[in-house]
Amino acid sequence: MGSSIILLAVSFVLLLNSPVGFCGCYKRIFTFGDSIIDTGNFAFSSGNNPTPIKELPYGMTYFNRPTGRVSDGRVIIDFYAQALGLPLIPPSMPEEASGQFPTGANFAVFGSTALSWDYYKTKYNFAMPAPSHLELQLDSFKTVLARIAPGDAATKSLLGESLVVMGEIGGNDYNFWFFKPNPKETASQYMPDVVGRIGAAVQEVIGLGAKAVLVPGNFPIGCVPTYLGMFQSNSTADYDEHGCLVWFNDFSQKHNQLLQQEVARLRSQNPGVQIIFADYFGAFMQFIQNPQSYGIDDPLVACCGGDGRYHTGKGCDKTAKIWGDPGKFASWDGIHMTEKAYSIIAQGVLNGPYADTPLLKAC
Repeated sequence: MGSSIILLAVSFVLLLNSPVGFCGCYKRIFTFGDSIIDTGNFAFSSGNNPTPIKELPYGMTYFNRPTGRVSDGRVIIDFYAQALGLPLIPPSMPEEASGQFPTGANFAVFGSTALSWDYYKTKYNFAMPAPSHLELQLDSFKTVLARIAPGDAATKSLLGESLVVMGEIGGNDYNFWFFKPNPKETASQYMPDVVGRIGAAVQEVIGLGAKAVLVPGNFPIGCVPTYLGMFQSNSTADYDEHGCLVWFNDFSQKHNQLLQQEVARLRSQNPGVQIIFADYFGAFMQFIQNPQSYGIDDPLVACCGGDGRYHTGKGCDKTAKIWGDPGKFASWDGIHMTEKAYSIIAQGVLNGPYADTPLLKAC
């Protein structure tokens, strides 16, 4: 009798601590986006051309080597995969023509935008310096699907048991614009088109058969060291109580509000499909507002970079200064986050409250 009770208790503890994937939640994850979740596509596409992300200190924390992730270690999608009991999701490009991708594929590419290059060239005569965009990622996705699950029925069956993560995407549509001497207000004018493109991509994957789609919002870019360094102001009114730039954070919130409205519209048009909004802004603000509770010293400075208030005087490469243990920083290289920050954001989406349905309760 006693041994049965102990066995039952142990089984209960194991069940509580087992990843949801153990119960067959999602068999695959397919992802789209930019450097926030790229796990090696940009590095692969660069061929023999040098790029800092192919060298240490990138990858120093978890992998002890560079993997093409734009961080010191794991990125958000890695934490989702591990929590769902899946292997780390491979980048799509290296095996685009031959891989079977039994647990999914990551189509995200560093520097990608939501809108196409032609959009910016035609409408604003602006040469968007993006290596990829959402339409190209979706084209690649459809090419892979046609090979690994040929025919509508097979495609719908495969996607019906998969999770699709649509982003984060759209941040670079603003970054590339703001980092040039362009009028800031123009980005607000094309914001509805950025959000509309994300929504159209969500609808497209639903049309192919997706039944679960995670749609992340944008981060509070006014708290990002590169923005803080580029747009320093002598006016205290330009900063909030945490030292973040008010205008840029308000901008990010407007994007997120529009995106949430788009998600609500998509839900009404697609009953039976689970469309989850992930509040990356709120999840990020956790360690801005209470850094000490997460073991972070100053969330507004980069771990890898140069001198100056925000450590952004130099880009992160093998000659840059590492200012300490990356686990005590939120920002890795001034624009991308540390594994520590990504883990905090991911936990807020997986367990709540930073997703309107916590991902671990979604299936």
